[in-house]
Amino acid sequence: MGPRNSTSLAAKTVADSITTMTEYVLPTHANLLGTVFGGQILAWVDLCAAICAQRHTGHLAVTAGIDDLSFEKAIGVGQVVCLQARVTAAFSTSVEVLVSVEGEEATTRARWPCVTAFLTFVAVDAKGAPVSVPPLETSTDEERALAAAARVRREERLARRRKAP
Repeated sequence: MGPRNSTSLAAKTVADSITTMTEYVLPTHANLLGTVFGGQILAWVDLCAAICAQRHTGHLAVTAGIDDLSFEKAIGVGQVVCLQARVTAAFSTSVEVLVSVEGEEATTRARWPCVTAFLTFVAVDAKGAPVSVPPLETSTDEERALAAAARVRREERLARRRKAP
């Protein structure tokens, strides 16, 4: 038996699942240059996005993929990592989540961009089987543009998967 029909689920807005996290960079998070490991940033990105996806879907959500990302500016020991995740699109059993990461100077609160990433999550039941997700209600031009771009990225991911050996 396949997933429930997502059209029977009540739509949720982008605001319904926005998730923010704040982390303090400690020496255990840092490399020899005193800046946070890229892998640590990715772990926080994945965690923030997973919470956002679960808030939207109402189910456990597992990471299916992370699109291209590049680090713009480092964040050092004693500085703060600010993450914000939001759903950009909902498909039948998956959602795309955008996570924006900024560094913040702890004393002045000055911020700078660190990295942005698009992640795809699949909603699953307790046995790990995919389940339908609520549709995403977009209300602004920015939300509609992100949803349209998400559909393009999804088609590109599916095309790459079809070509894989």
